[in-house]
Amino acid sequence: MAKPAIKLVIVTEKLLLKKIAKIIDAAGATGYTVVDAGGKGSRNVRSSGQPSVSDTYSNIKIEVLAEDRDMAIKISDEVAAKFFDNYAGIAYICNAEVLNSYQFCGPDGC
Repeated sequence: MAKPAIKLVIVTEKLLLKKIAKIIDAAGATGYTVVDAGGKGSRNVRSSGQPSVSDTYSNIKIEVLAEDRDMAIKISDEVAAKFFDNYAGIAYICNAEVLNSYQFCGPDGC
């Protein structure tokens, strides 16, 4: 059975991953997914860096399935306030449905 959720997507520089992961965890999200990303935006073309000597300056896409919109907004607001003035990044949210929702529930259940 499907359970409604909000998907928060953050595309930013890879070097911010650990700091953003701490914000996500502190907000109470049960997890996140990270994939390499590339593309073009206001700060020009960025690639995933494959192959490259160093991927320090590559981009990533972080996806978080939040229980509600408030959690997603809280995470995105904190990430934007701390990082987006000095680093490339964008965040957006979408409605989603989680299948097999028992994996999405926190320790206290759904």
